[in-house]
Amino acid sequence: MTKNILEVDSVQKQYDGKIIVSDVYLKCETADIIGVLGRNGSGKSTLLKIIFGIVAADFKFVRVDGVVKSKTSDLINEISYLPQDNFIPSSFSIKKTIQLSISKDKLQDFYADEMIQLMLNKKIKHLSGGELRYLEIKLILNNASKFVLLDEPYNGLSPIMIEKINELITAMSSVKGIIITDHNYENVIKVSTKLALMKEGKMHHLKDKSELVEKGYLKSGMI
Repeated sequence: MTKNILEVDSVQKQYDGKIIVSDVYLKCETADIIGVLGRNGSGKSTLLKIIFGIVAADFKFVRVDGVVKSKTSDLINEISYLPQDNFIPSSFSIKKTIQLSISKDKLQDFYADEMIQLMLNKKIKHLSGGELRYLEIKLILNNASKFVLLDEPYNGLSPIMIEKINELITAMSSVKGIIITDHNYENVIKVSTKLALMKEGKMHHLKDKSELVEKGYLKSGMI
């Protein structure tokens, strides 16, 4: 299997003179699940939006497999992004949504999922919050991109649904590189193969989860 490499380098972003992201470097390869943790306002979500290209940075380099991608349009087939808010029109049927998003050769496997089977004859507006988030994440993970950015995927979900989503993430990491950020630090730590901490706009690459305590993100006994 070909190993793809995403490198994001020298990312800088200011809002109204305040530094939001400061000289960040991040490398993600196929099979990586990188958990990016940090308090509110630390720059996590802004960083993902900058990588994807929906927020302009003051400065950044994005490379995929060694090739610099300077335009957002260059990244459409390379990187997928799950926003915090739901993105599928509520009037869509589940079948229409899946058929628009998934290639024909993958449809049979996609439909084989028990969770998907239970919702197939519904419309988006009839799904629970957990069902909709599951569908969104499964769609994002099963498209043709090499890398996936997940912004707050666990928001408002039950422990059972979180477990199912973590199974999806783990399974798809065999063919994709995944970057995830969420306030639910326990599940980010559980599913991630690597951890990083955003603090005051800077990124700290961690060798061990115990550094989350050393750097003041968690208190002793919380891990």
